[in-house]
Amino acid sequence: MPLFGNIFSPKKTPPRKSASLSNLRSLDRSTREVELGLDYGTPTMNLTGQSLKFENGHWITETGISAGVDRREAQRLRRRNQQLEEENNLLRLKVDILLDMVRK
Repeated sequence: MPLFGNIFSPKKTPPRKSASLSNLRSLDRSTREVELGLDYGTPTMNLTGQSLKFENGHWITETGISAGVDRREAQRLRRRNQQLEEENNLLRLKVDILLDMVRK
């Protein structure tokens, strides 16, 4: 007989409590929406003064003066990003060529 009991045998878990006793499960969806107000509408948020709304799986800026400015800035940043990627690829190619020359 072990001195401290069998520490490797797990204790039995207590039985689970019964399911919820509320009657909300028995209501159909339309009744629940009316009773509980589950019609939220489209999600919207405000970040740095710009209003965004979630439609069709994407965050879309609501029309406004700042939306055009941000769109132009995004296009400028995309062009700059493309230029930097091309420059990076060129530099990688040059490094590969130099490494090949050193190895030979």
